[in-house]
Amino acid sequence: MKKTLIVAAVSASFAVAAHAQSSVTLYGVLDAGINYTSNVGGHSNWQQTSGGVDQSRFGLKGSEDLGSGLKLVFTLESGFQLNNGGLANNNGMFNRQSFVGLSSDYGTVTLGRQYDAGQDFLSPLTATGSWGGTPFAHYGNLDNLSNNYGTSVNNAVKFTSANYSGFSFGATYGFSNQAGGFTNNRQYSLGAAYQFEGLRVAAAYVQRDKPTANTNGASDGSAFTSFGINGIGSIGTLGNFRQRMYGVGANYAFGPAQVGFVWTQARADNFRSVPLRISQNNYEINGRYNLTPTLALGAAYTYSQQATSLFGEHAPQHFHQIGAQADYKLSKRTSVYTQIVYQHASGHLAKAAIYNANSGSVSSNRDQTSATVGLRHSF
Repeated sequence: MKKTLIVAAVSASFAVAAHAQSSVTLYGVLDAGINYTSNVGGHSNWQQTSGGVDQSRFGLKGSEDLGSGLKLVFTLESGFQLNNGGLANNNGMFNRQSFVGLSSDYGTVTLGRQYDAGQDFLSPLTATGSWGGTPFAHYGNLDNLSNNYGTSVNNAVKFTSANYSGFSFGATYGFSNQAGGFTNNRQYSLGAAYQFEGLRVAAAYVQRDKPTANTNGASDGSAFTSFGINGIGSIGTLGNFRQRMYGVGANYAFGPAQVGFVWTQARADNFRSVPLRISQNNYEINGRYNLTPTLALGAAYTYSQQATSLFGEHAPQHFHQIGAQADYKLSKRTSVYTQIVYQHASGHLAKAAIYNANSGSVSSNRDQTSATVGLRHSF
């Protein structure tokens, strides 16, 4: 009898220990506000919106210790519209991320729907990828650095290295999943970053081949293929093409302040149906200052230079965008914020178009302003 009790007690202790080495966490963000956008179809647009700073979302992430330094990891994350309860992005259940993989002391390999190297390494140095919110994205979000309503990579295999004395790197490959069409709607990306005390520098390259060739490939086409060219229309309706993004950036934090600079070049070319080429250079300067432990102020300026060539005719366009934000913490997890973004366009047929998934409209002239007052809670 005593032996039986001892065996039962030992077995129970092993079960508790095994359970302690596995974890699952529920997390999320709720972000809602009132938004004003000028010059939408010649009128002002007042809206109750979702995701002014962070896309409203919930997710599950977890890990299991497999021994010998090896762990299983997974993330399931869904973005949604808080104002109407609908799903965001591609309307899938886990439309932001859904992956599983193995992690070791050398790095992590994951499979599923994931962010690309530009979003992993370069986006955190931008205003829109850190504190600034959706409207701070570069013109049209053609470089896809805004994770809010941007596009993740389907069918992806990703490697992210461990941190080697401040240096880290990674690569992502998204399969086309099409027999006889290996390059139809595939994607690959590379990125690297180095952190030394308050200084962080990063670089990334992303390429998408024929993103509209099939609906089961690396891109679901819900974001970047809807990018519109004034006077031409959406590039997603013009047949297959190639899209590339190069970028470098740096961020320096000192005391309560941080400043950053990011340059990206986004290109769309090799269109099947028309001799069209688009090249966009974005130059961003951003900064944030914690005035008090509860109040943070931020500002960013972006100059976007876009060149569109169609049938040998070149149409240069320029976009100047400036934004400011004040964020006040009511608690560790809850804050209220106000932000305003102004954009001015110039050049051939240029019209302002602040990136904003809530209004989604090009300005009726060369100027546009978007302002939001919102409430944000994380859990």
